[in-house]
Amino acid sequence: MKIVMTGGGTSGHVTPNIALFKPLKEAGFEISYIGTREGIEHDLVTREGIDYYPIKAGKLRRYIDMQNVKDVSKICTGYAQALKVLRAVKPDVVFSKGGFVSCPVIWAAKTLGIPSVIHESDITPGLANKLSAPFAKKICYAFPETKAHLPEGKSIYTGLPVREELLSGDRQKGLEFMGFDGNKPVLLLMGGSLGSKFLNDKLRAEIDDLLQKFDVCHLCGKGNTDSELFNRRGYCQFEYVNEELCDVMAASDFIISRGGATAIFEILALVKPSLIVPLSKKASRGDQIENAKSFKAQGLCDYMEEEELERKDFSELIDSIYEKRAVIAENQNRKDTSKSASAIVNVILSVVKR
Repeated sequence: MKIVMTGGGTSGHVTPNIALFKPLKEAGFEISYIGTREGIEHDLVTREGIDYYPIKAGKLRRYIDMQNVKDVSKICTGYAQALKVLRAVKPDVVFSKGGFVSCPVIWAAKTLGIPSVIHESDITPGLANKLSAPFAKKICYAFPETKAHLPEGKSIYTGLPVREELLSGDRQKGLEFMGFDGNKPVLLLMGGSLGSKFLNDKLRAEIDDLLQKFDVCHLCGKGNTDSELFNRRGYCQFEYVNEELCDVMAASDFIISRGGATAIFEILALVKPSLIVPLSKKASRGDQIENAKSFKAQGLCDYMEEEELERKDFSELIDSIYEKRAVIAENQNRKDTSKSASAIVNVILSVVKR
């Protein structure tokens, strides 16, 4: 059997696909991938040894912008390129994780009569998945609340797959990579694959207070390192960490993260206390806020929006959440995230074109 996978733009649209590579191969699938040449998906997928086909992709905006005119041309080109790839590969099924590169692929699959499955990570569907949903045979989703926002009859709750290797990290290797001795708990801040200026600035403004109790590992995004802090004892910073991330997370005792679904489900699977600071509605459609509220209501994390955090003492807030880590861990341990990948593979198998 052959499957073409797609999804990109941010690591959150790619890493769940990577989590499916192994179970799909075990189920008998030969995997190919369609993404953009410039997107983060290119590097993440090609290093896995998967056949990769780049196409053009345009961003679809919810507001009036002259760039929309240019991007329509890119979308049309991407659709033609996706048709060409699918005709050459002849897949039995297409699977999409979202992002704007995925729309032309799903549309092309429908044109060619190839069944497709899409997955929605957030509580409310993003625009790319809204545009793809009418053409998909099945829609998988990660949050139970999402059911109310999807068409009945073809939507299936599966959860969100987490990369197997993320769960096999080595704490000691992580400490060595970060340059820490393990005498203090480790605070990890992840601002997403693109970084977060708000979180970077907040952390660095209170770094002196934080270092009194924690060693701090800061994943700050491309071009966001601070040269004045490179040699600061107890503090390390990286633009992005890939292969060593499993070890870094294994060595971390507290995590601060944005509210992307992939990030918070990975934190859940690792049973780590966390503070989720979702992307503000000023810069997003508010999906991360909804994700974080859902997890907070279940006692799986603590959460605070940017506007409120701006007025808070960062170090005091982290101390207070860290003291509740046993309760958070107890709630997290009740959640079984191990069956999501197999559930999605079963959905894919159910629609394979024979």
